Parts: sequence; structure tokens; C-alpha cells
Amino acid sequence: MPLNKKIIISCTNAESLINFRGRLIETLLENNQVYAITPFISDEKTREKLLNMGVKLYELEIDRNGVSILLDLRYTYKVIKIIKEIKPDIFFAYTFKPVIFGTIAATMCRVKNVNAMLTGLGYSFSVASDNFLTSMSKKMLRFSFKLNKNLKIIFQNVDDYQELLDKSIISKQNKTFVVNGSGVDLSYFKYVTPNVNKIQFVMFSRLIKSKGVIEFYEAACIIKNKYPEIKFVLAGGYKSGSTDSIDEELFAKIKNDGIVEYLGWITDVRPCLEESSAVILPSFYREGVPRSLLEGLAMGRPVITTNLIGCKETVCTIPGKENGFLISARDTRALVSKLEYLIKNTDKIVEMGKNGRSFAEEKFDVEKVNEHMLRILES
Repeated sequence: MPLNKKIIISCTNAESLINFRGRLIETLLENNQVYAITPFISDEKTREKLLNMGVKLYELEIDRNGVSILLDLRYTYKVIKIIKEIKPDIFFAYTFKPVIFGTIAATMCRVKNVNAMLTGLGYSFSVASDNFLTSMSKKMLRFSFKLNKNLKIIFQNVDDYQELLDKSIISKQNKTFVVNGSGVDLSYFKYVTPNVNKIQFVMFSRLIKSKGVIEFYEAACIIKNKYPEIKFVLAGGYKSGSTDSIDEELFAKIKNDGIVEYLGWITDVRPCLEESSAVILPSFYREGVPRSLLEGLAMGRPVITTNLIGCKETVCTIPGKENGFLISARDTRALVSKLEYLIKNTDKIVEMGKNGRSFAEEKFDVEKVNEHMLRILES
């Protein structure tokens, strides 16, 4: 990366700057000034970490999930003001709202090097296309991509690129790139041999329906009835009443009935992974490449996930190199079958876990992913 560049990174989650982009930002900060535009940061530890890294913060109000013309226009106007103040050399946005409105703002301010990363297509491409919210999101995405012919668009899997191409949201004239997810820090998430004497299945996810939380709970109920010694752990935040949240009745069961141990939101998943035998994510959400699965691979845990875009990228099916299982979405019975297979074949937990670590080293090493990202940003 050239020296003394001003780089703005815009996103909808400040924690992701540390958890997903931390190593990339550290590299950028070696010779450049990095600014971050995020929603208001409620966690003081997150703000402190970013400031200590040397990131200069701009916190703005943003409606992450809904469509509010007034709020979105206000957000765009404030981003324009920030860009005019900083005069950045590079603008890099990821997640939907910053990709749409951030790139529009950067284009209007004539920033020469504008980059947009889609970390999965998310809820807008997981539900019917005649839904008002999803229809507006797709139209705005198309508009922002066509506004700037020099915009670089970064995907985390080939299927997302192909879908946007098929829907004419992008064209073959767009500058597009595909990277292997956000990568995983293999020195931080170190391989640990799983304890096969105490089987524990873990899922890291927001408590929303499209992540497969309902199927995970249903499978846990079935397995616990037959194998009461097996432990299930669920970690992730819950927001009542949001578009895709599980209902409050199910949330109460998860917290109180003893089928699943619910940890809430945790910042360091490594201790939980060390105690676990496999990582589960029965998602039918439009993922990029799920971070929780990459962390599981790195620490030597088999993964059970769905044969859908984003998730399927984490499972190697080459004979002798298998590191987990792919199941159909919303198929609790298939999930139960694979869980029971690992319970009965504990040697496969170790074998698949080692294969998963090798797969992570080969494909998802954050150093390799960041090298690719740096080449894109400076191109």
C-alpha cells in the first residue's frame, strides 16, 4: 500500500472493525491514516480499542435494517460532510447501507478510489422479491453501482456475483473481485484437539430465524431426549421484534428449559470452541462466508452447515479431506442425523477437525485474504 494515504472505512457495526477487519486495519495503519464511519458505539471497550489502534472515529445515526428516506438522506449528507473534511484517497464500504449510501456520497465527492464489499446479500435476498424493503434495497444497490463506473465491487463468493449479474444489478463492465471471506487469524484461533469424551455442539449466531436457530433448538431437543449427556451451546445477541427475530416464547425456552445453554453475546469465542466438538450453523440467510464457521475450522472443529451460498464454501467434500457435513436448509431431521453420526463416530470429530484446520490454512488464512484485499484497494 502506498504511503501516507487517507483511508475511510464505512460499516454498520463497529465491533466488526476489530473482529473481521482488525488485521487489515493494522496493516493499513502502518503507513496510512485510517478513519472509520460507524453507527454510535455503545460498547466503550470497542471504542477504546479502535482509538488505541490509531483509528479516527466518526459515529453517525443509521437505520441498519429498515428503509427510512429521511434517515438515509441525513446519513448520506453527513458522510458527504465527512468526506469533504477528510479528502480521502481511498473509500472502502462494507455491509448494505454503507455500500449503497457511502459509495453514493464518495462518488458525489469525486473520490477517485471507491471500494464496496458485499459480505453476503443478507435478508434482502433471502425473502420474496416483491417485498417492499427488498425491492427498494435492490433498486438502490443497482443505482449506486451504476453511478460510478470506476467503483470496485468485492464479493465473498462467486454465487453472489452471479446473482447480481443475473438480476442486472451489476454488469460485466463493473470492476469486480472475489475474496475468500474475511479470512481467519490462524495464530489467534489455534488448533486444539477436541475432547471427544464430552460431546458439545455449539452455534454462534444472532437469534434470527434465517440463521437456523429454530432448527438448532429442535435438533437439540431430539438429541437430548436420546442422549441426555450431550451438551448444546448457543451464543449470540437477541433483539425482540426485529424483522427476522425468533419469537419471545422460543427465546424464553432457550434461556430457561435446559435443553440449550445460552451464553448471550460473547466477545471471545475461543474458550467455548475449545470445549466444543463441532460448530453448527443451519443457516438459510444469504451469507458471505460465515465467520463462526471459519473460526471453528481454524481451531479444528468439524462444521455442520447448509448446502447454500456462503455456507457451502466452508466444507470440503473431497474424499479423504472431508471436514464436515452439508445439509438442506430448514431440515431438522438431516441435522439430527449428522449430529448423531458424530456422537457415534467420535474418531471422525478429530479427523474432520484436522482436515478443517488444513482447509483453513489453505483457503482462509487472513494473511492471504488481506494480501488480496490490499491489492484490490491500491489498484
